[in-house]
Amino acid sequence: MARILIVEDSPAMRAYIRSTLEDRVLGLAGDVDIVEAVNGFDALRLLPRGAFDLVITDINMPDINGLEVIRFVRQSDRYRHVAILIISTQATERDIQRGLRLGADRFLPKPFTPEALRDAVVASLDARAAAPQAGASPSEGGAAGVDERAPAASPRAEEPAARTKQPGSGEGGGG
Repeated sequence: MARILIVEDSPAMRAYIRSTLEDRVLGLAGDVDIVEAVNGFDALRLLPRGAFDLVITDINMPDINGLEVIRFVRQSDRYRHVAILIISTQATERDIQRGLRLGADRFLPKPFTPEALRDAVVASLDARAAAPQAGASPSEGGAAGVDERAPAASPRAEEPAARTKQPGSGEGGGG
C-alpha cells in the first residue's frame, strides 16, 4: 500500500485528487493511504508522522510553497527517497524545469484528467520503487537528472489549456 501526502491549499482540489486516487475504476483504491496537508507548513508538520511514498504538491500556497517543500524533502536524508509529483497551473517551461531541477519526479499541469493523475502517480511510485536510492540529491543530478525526468513534463502537451490561468482553480495567488 502506497502512502501519499497531498499538499494543496484548495479544499476542492484536495478532494478531487483524493477521490480520483480512491476511485476503484482507476485501479488504485485500496492500494493507497492518503493524508492531506492544507499548505506547505502543514506538510512539514505531517512528514515526520509517518513514512510516505509520494508527495503530491501544488506550487502556489501561502506560507511555505511547494518548491520549498520539494527543497526540504530532497535535502533531508530521511525523506530523500520519497517520490514527488507537482501539480500546478504554474506550468511554463521555466516552472516545470525549476520543479524538476529541485528534485520533483513529475510535473502535471492543472487542469488534468483523472487518468493523467493516475498515470503520473503510478509512474512516480514505480520509478522510485525501481531505484529508491538513485540520485542521492537533486543538486548532484545536474543536467542528467533533468534530462531523465524531462519526459514527465509531456502531459502539458496533451492539455494545452493548462498554459493559461484557470479561473477558480483554487490556487491562492491566481496561478
